Order: sequence, then C-alpha cells, then structure tokens
Amino acid sequence: MIAVDTSVWIAFFRGRDHRTAAQLRRLLDANAVALPAPVRVEILSGASRHDFGRLRRLLSALPTAFPTRETWSHIDRWLVRAVAAGEHFGVGDTLIAALAAEHGWSMWSLDGDFARMSELGWIVLYAPG
Repeated sequence: MIAVDTSVWIAFFRGRDHRTAAQLRRLLDANAVALPAPVRVEILSGASRHDFGRLRRLLSALPTAFPTRETWSHIDRWLVRAVAAGEHFGVGDTLIAALAAEHGWSMWSLDGDFARMSELGWIVLYAPG
C-alpha cells in the first residue's frame, strides 16, 4: 500500500501535473492507496462546499489509518532521534509519516520533509515509475 500525502492529492485535483495525476489514478484503480487520517482532514478542510460531499465519499472508500496511543509513542521515539540529528518536522507531517510507518506503507509525497524523514530511516518513500 502507498500512503498518499496531501501534496500529491493537490497535484491530482488541480490536474496541472499530468504524470502525478496519471500515477495516482493507476494506484487508485489497483486499490493500492492508503490514507493517513490527517491527510483526509487536510483535503476535506480545503474543499469547497460544492466538492465536499464528492471528496468525502471518495476518501471514505480508502483504507484509513487513525492515530493510537502507540502512534504517539512511536513519534516520541522519533523526536529524540530528530533532535539529536538537528532535524525538525511539523506535527502534521510527523503524524502522517508515523501512521504510514506503523502500517508498513510506503509514503508518496512531493514535500521534501518526507525525503528527510526517509534519510533518517523513518519511512520508505514511494518513487512513481
């Protein structure tokens, strides 16, 4: 499964990046897309009144990961390593990455913070073919 970050969804919905949109369509058709709950919230919170219902139905069809107590413990262990390495990440991205890692999902993002998390060994990045 591939956890798809908000940055990829935005590129998909705006339709400006045809390669990204085509790849996400292929993954959706293959039932290979997973959704960390914070990504769902980010997408829906930015939706127009007109698009909200359609997006909610689309996203509800995807396997969704919700944080648990273990998620927060996982993040706490990561933060110790991040501070030691001089790295800092936002809570949203850290939570998204932790959910992907907990479920063994690769992470697809256009946000450079996830590449740095991958370098720390936290997540496995998905590289579209």
